[in-house]
Amino acid sequence: MNSIIATDNISKYYGKLAAVNNVSLNVSEGEIYGFLGLNGAGKTTMIRMLLGMIKPSEGKAYINGNIVNAGNYKLWENVGYMVEMPNAYPELTVYENLEIARKLRNIKDNSASKRIIEKLALTEHINKRSKALSLGNKQRLGIAKALIHMPKILILDEPTNGLDPAGIVEIRNLLKDLAANMGITILISSHLLGEISKTASRIGIIHGGKLISEFNAYDFENLREKTVLIEATDNNRAKSILLNNGYNITESKSVLTCCDEKAVMHPEKIAEVLVKNECPPKSLFTKNEELESYFFRIIAQKEV
Repeated sequence: MNSIIATDNISKYYGKLAAVNNVSLNVSEGEIYGFLGLNGAGKTTMIRMLLGMIKPSEGKAYINGNIVNAGNYKLWENVGYMVEMPNAYPELTVYENLEIARKLRNIKDNSASKRIIEKLALTEHINKRSKALSLGNKQRLGIAKALIHMPKILILDEPTNGLDPAGIVEIRNLLKDLAANMGITILISSHLLGEISKTASRIGIIHGGKLISEFNAYDFENLREKTVLIEATDNNRAKSILLNNGYNITESKSVLTCCDEKAVMHPEKIAEVLVKNECPPKSLFTKNEELESYFFRIIAQKEV
């Protein structure tokens, strides 16, 4: 697949501080790329360089194979974006704000504003001034402005900030639909790890300005740690039995833990061993590491 969004060893320095340090990434057509990092990790700086808002200190950014620079206006015809807090004219209504966006984009279809208002569930707020909107609905308005011209590329900085759980699910489903059914390429930056794990087809983790990990859903299945958790009728006896049968066992808060590959691949063998030795398990299940746990484990490794 073609790289729609790409950077080549891009860096941004502020004095001696490297906000972004030698990052190369590629986002393919129709992909949802989740750009994860703690606050201050370099996510927004990266997005600003991708959008030509700030100039890289080193390296280059590309959109649709074209180098990004402030003077390349044609580049943005097929790009929608929202960076940090969404901007709107506070005294104008939702509809009026979108009408301005429509006219600035030179969209001839007079129904475009109302159509995107319906798509972003803003109909009941159509005549409300933007300054009176909740944070979540301001966020919806920002996404609506980014989508009004139905771009082929969408770059969103913290798009679910301020949304309630129902709103987060709506935006997630919208983004998935845009990528799957319309081939729109989407880059999302966020610190909401659980949400990105449900939305993105590929994930990059930035920390201290560096891209420290990058993987797709299939890769993550192999990257994340898996453990078997066991609670027996007699944990001390169960631990002794399993140690004698070649399992590496640790104990924490009345639960036995085993990370051995043979245990993870065949947890039923653990149950079989315990039952044969008349120490049956009360519970036994395999736990897969979540993205949040993986994220902090990788960061901790880089800081050692």
